[in-house]
Order: sequence, then C-alpha cells, then structure tokens
Amino acid sequence: MKRLIYCILILTTGFSFACSSKKQDGKLVDYVNPLLGTATLWTQEDLGYKRTWKERTWGAEVFPGSSVPNAMVQLSPVTQYRSGAGYQYEDTVIYGFSHTNKGHWNLLHIPMLPATGEVNADDFRSGYSHRNEAAHPGYYQVFLERYGINAELTSTLRCGFHKYTFPKDADKELIVDLKHANNRVSDWDIQKSGDKVFSGFQNAQEKMYFYAVANYDVEEIRQMKGEKHEVSVVGFKDSKGSKPLELKIGFSFVSIENARKNLETEMLKKSFTQVRNEAVRTWENLLSKITVTGGTEREKGLFYSCLYRSFLWPVLRSDVNGDYTDAKQEAANGGFRYYTDPSFWDDYRNKLILLGMLCPDVAADVIKSITDRGEKRDGYMPTFFHGDHASTFVAGTYLRGIKNFDLERAYRLLLKNATVPGRGGRPYLDEYMARGWIAEKDTVNVPTWDEYKAAVTKTVEYAYDDYATALIAKELGDENNYKLLMARSSNYKNLFDPSTGFWRGKIDDGSWIKDFDPYYPYFAYMYREANAWQSLFYAPHDPQGMVSLYPDDKSVEDKLDSLFSEPWRGYEAHNMTGFIGNYCHGNQPDHSVPFTYYFIGKQEKAQAMLDSIMNHFYDMGAEKLAYAGMDDAGEMSAWYVFNAIGLYTYSPADPEYIVSVPLFETVKFRLDAKDFTIRRTGSGKKIESITCGGAKVTGWFISHEDLKKGKELVIFTK
Repeated sequence: MKRLIYCILILTTGFSFACSSKKQDGKLVDYVNPLLGTATLWTQEDLGYKRTWKERTWGAEVFPGSSVPNAMVQLSPVTQYRSGAGYQYEDTVIYGFSHTNKGHWNLLHIPMLPATGEVNADDFRSGYSHRNEAAHPGYYQVFLERYGINAELTSTLRCGFHKYTFPKDADKELIVDLKHANNRVSDWDIQKSGDKVFSGFQNAQEKMYFYAVANYDVEEIRQMKGEKHEVSVVGFKDSKGSKPLELKIGFSFVSIENARKNLETEMLKKSFTQVRNEAVRTWENLLSKITVTGGTEREKGLFYSCLYRSFLWPVLRSDVNGDYTDAKQEAANGGFRYYTDPSFWDDYRNKLILLGMLCPDVAADVIKSITDRGEKRDGYMPTFFHGDHASTFVAGTYLRGIKNFDLERAYRLLLKNATVPGRGGRPYLDEYMARGWIAEKDTVNVPTWDEYKAAVTKTVEYAYDDYATALIAKELGDENNYKLLMARSSNYKNLFDPSTGFWRGKIDDGSWIKDFDPYYPYFAYMYREANAWQSLFYAPHDPQGMVSLYPDDKSVEDKLDSLFSEPWRGYEAHNMTGFIGNYCHGNQPDHSVPFTYYFIGKQEKAQAMLDSIMNHFYDMGAEKLAYAGMDDAGEMSAWYVFNAIGLYTYSPADPEYIVSVPLFETVKFRLDAKDFTIRRTGSGKKIESITCGGAKVTGWFISHEDLKKGKELVIFTK
C-alpha cells in the first residue's frame, strides 16, 4: 500500500511538472520542447505513401535527455538500441540512461539504470508513461514503473548527474550495462575505486572512461549473468530511506584520471539544483542571442526548439586540461577544445554557419579539430558520409570574419582533397578530374537501397566544393589553383540533360543512362538519397548559370511548378517523407530548391513553399512531436531557424544570405557583440523592396558584413 501511495505521489508530481512547460517566467528555455522530433510518422497522410513495411519509418532521430550546447555528455533514456538516438516516443520501456548521443545510430555509451530487488540480467527494463515524463533544456525526468523509482537527470559539459528517488523501504542498486551501446562493444571494465567511488570504461568504437561518486558508500559491484546478457550491479550500504541516490559522474575519452579531473572541476561540489540551474542559464544565454516578437506561440515554440536542437552536435572530446585522444589513438593536447567531426553532408548547408554566427569560438575550434585529424590521417580533410563539404564550412567561416584558426593548414588538406586522388579524399576524384563528371554503372532495375557511386550528386557537389576551396585559394593568393578550381566549379553543367530538364547519369562512354525514371528514388544510384526531381537546381554558387541551362524562365518555372505538384508515386523509403509533390523535406538534397523561383522573378512562389514547409513539417503526427524526416545533427532544425527569421544560407561558402519573409514581425540577432534587427512590414508573401540601414538593397542577398555593423534590415511585403 505504501508503494502504491508513493507511485501515485510521484506520478502526480511528474505530470504536473511536465505540463508546466508553457512560457511563464520570461525565459526562452520554456519555449523549448526536447521531445519534439522523438515521435515517428505512421499514417499515409503524414508519410506521403501507404506504409507496408513492418519496420518503422525513420523519424527525426533526436534525443530528449539532458545536454548543454556541444557538450561531451548527453544524458538520455534508451528505449531501444540501434534506433537513431535510442529513444522512440512510441516505445513503452526504458533500458537505461546513456551518456553520449548524436541521433544517428551510434554512441549511447555506458547505459545505467537504477533498480530494486533481484536483477534479471536478461530483462531489467522498466515500463514508463509519458504522463510522468518531463524534458527541458538541461533536465530530464521519468518515473520507472517497474521499480517505483523517480529518475532525474542533468549535466555539464563533461559530467552527468543522476538523482534517483527510491521507495523508502527499498535497497538502492544501479545496473551498469557495459555490454550495450549502439556501436559494438569490444571491451569494458568497472571497479570499486573508493568508499563512494566506482570507475571504468567502455570501448564502443570510441573508448569512454568514467569516474562516479555516489552519496552512499559502495558495498560491492557484482556481475549478473543471464542466458543472453551480462550486467554489472552496484550495491550501496545502508541505502534504505527517503534520501535519493545521487551519482555525480565525470567522463573522458582519455583516461579515468581525466574523468576524475573533469568531475572535480565541473560538478563534484555542486547540488543537483545548482547544476540544473547552470544548464538552464547556459541555454538561456545562447537562445537569447536571437529574440523575436510577433508570430504565434506555436511558431515561437517551434523556433526555439529548433534553435536548441541546432546546438547539440558536433560535441566535445577534450578534457578540462585540454587532453584528447587524436586520430592516431594517442593522447594529445593542442591547446584548443577538440570536437567530433560535424555531419558535413547534412549540416554544411546551414547549421555550421549558424554555429559560427552564435558561437564563433566553437566554430573555430571545430575547424582546428578537423585540421588536426586531417593532418594525422594521410593529409586529407575529414568528410562525412558523402561529399567534401568541410571546404564550405572553412570558407564560409573564415569569410564571415572568424579567423582564429590556421587557414593555411586547413587549405592544404582541402586542396589535397580536391586535387589528389586517394583513400581518405574524394571518391572517384580521378574520373572527375579527367572529364569533369563521374560515370555511373550501365544497368537496369536498380533497387532503391543498392549502393553505387551516386555519380550525379557527387559531380554537382564536387563542383560546389571546388568553388568553396577556390574562395580560400583566392584569400591566400594561390592564383593558379584558384583559376583551376573556379573552372571546375562549372562541372555541375556536365550532367544536365536538356532533353529532359533533369540532371542525369552518364555511363563511361558519355551516353545518358537509358533506364531513367525521374520519380524513382535511389540511395546511391545516380543520386544520393533522392530521385531526379529532388536533385534539381543545385549550383548555389552560380544560380543564374544554372537557370540559363533551360530555354527560358518559363521553362524553369514550369519545372519548379511540376516539382511541387507532380505527386509522389507511393515509393516507400525510410529516409523520404514529408512531400509537397515530389519535393521531399524529410531529407536534405532539395532544401534550397524553393529559392530557385527567386532567379526567374517569382519570389512570392518561393515564399509560398517556404511558409508551407514551416507550417506543416515540424510538428507532425498524432502527438505533434514528429519532424518530416531526420534532423541529421541539426540540419532540419537550422533550416527552420534561418527561414523563420527571413535569412537563408543559399550559398553557405559565401558570406551572405538570401532574404525571405520572416515569420516574426521583428527579430533581434546578437552578432559579434552587436545586435542587428530584421523587421517585416506588411503580411504578404511578395517582397516589394528590402532596405539595410535605410539604403535600398539591390537583388535578394544581404552581406554578413552589413549585418555585423548592426544595421536594421527591413523587408517590405504586400
């Protein structure tokens, strides 16, 4: 009976707290909902096709747990392994709370779960209910129904704080599931290291060390083996009573000793409330760099949730003393904060520029980090998944005035990527250099998921990467390579088929691939995660040259109109959801395509599409918690942030932004210690004129330099 009363009390408290997320005290963090993006799309109306697979369609793949911006630690619940961020809103059980997360089918280091009673190593998961779950920036809470435990989590850059309120008559135990992560676990260890201390490591692609201090004495650490699994169980002495179990845990990717130093520096002498409040202040300081007036409460909630989501990756890998484990798996210290690689193919388009605008010191250290890795990995700049877009990030960052990194060192790596074929550089660079395009295999009936070259996508993206690298060559006075790379930046034209109006694959002899259906989606045949419709109009550096490939502006307009009106043909693909015609907002390839209307004098048509996308694709599904597709480490979120304020990084390598109609009447943006203001007049979709600092702007672009001066940008609409 006591346990029942306790559970009712916790449920009531948790439910009340979870429902208090409306903005009440003037804090922008109260607009943020970390559960946004955790749900999955299920219905034909939301997906855009009839679902036949048993497997769920990919969601935004984001985590709801605690983190501060770009931190080493993301402390979040695991409801299933090998599932994006490890948390799916539709799930009903929790396996543990892990300490790293990206939302990309990897990480989930060192899962832990509090427990009572006899532990079953094969089945220790606990049920939970969303009625007693709360997620806020820097804080996560859930009631574990199986054990009657209320779990609260908060974190710092390198440390996690667990607070577990047990039933009064229960012995307190902790399950440490070191054999589980999203990556394969190759080795692990855990041991008692002091009266209240236990420590160890887990090697799951990356080797993460931990040093944990409890507020109860550690009695023992025992291994529990079942028929299929094994876990470690930490028992605590004299642990019955109402005082919660608190665990302060430092982490490091270098050593247990460094994990201890991180803990002592960031958390050891602080209370749970103090750590949580510091996390809230950190997020509030970041979010308050962009303030908006006007718009609906829903739009503000989406805006600040997306802004929050844009600053969770890349993440820290160096300790408080500057130590990190480098690309050679050796301990190093470069005197800067060492970060993971960004998800370049996804977020070079927008999020990495947003990172530099709001956190320039982080952006500079990310470039130092990728340069360090490149110099220690055969001299090539790191890439991610597809393409070579570190070039865009480096150029766009430097040209926006962030110069506290060694541009020449970064350029040497980028130039090698662009000019020297080899493992670690651009795939198929030899044929791209020889003829200006990459050939695809001559075959038929390619299944969606088969792996090929993605030759069309690589060709047009390499052309843009050449342009970005050329901008750096120009800055450094490398005239010969500047001319070479600028000439190659026109290679996007080489796979344009005027007979169909699509970019289309060629085989080795230069003839067009005959088995061509522009509606059929591919994972890597001709196009990367797209069909021919979604691969239209990609030449951010040369939009006028791009549209001039068509006979006239009317032909471009007709093609764009068809993109947004020709219905999706019902193809089922995990990573393609959220359609307007064949435009797919659930994946990145066509995210800049709506702006093509600008270059044929039809800006208002672009705005109609942008408004529709923002209105429909960010709080979908029955719970209004689903994105149209994967957030991909913040790219989807950053797309919303930029378009909601009326700016977009159409060509992110260039220090300028294309102007659109903002959702909000006024936006104040803190940039380089000055505020610039964006103001919208009128309520229409057509832009009549644009002024900056009172002077009329010619064309559609505004320079980063003008924004840095704190000028007011006024967008007149009708």
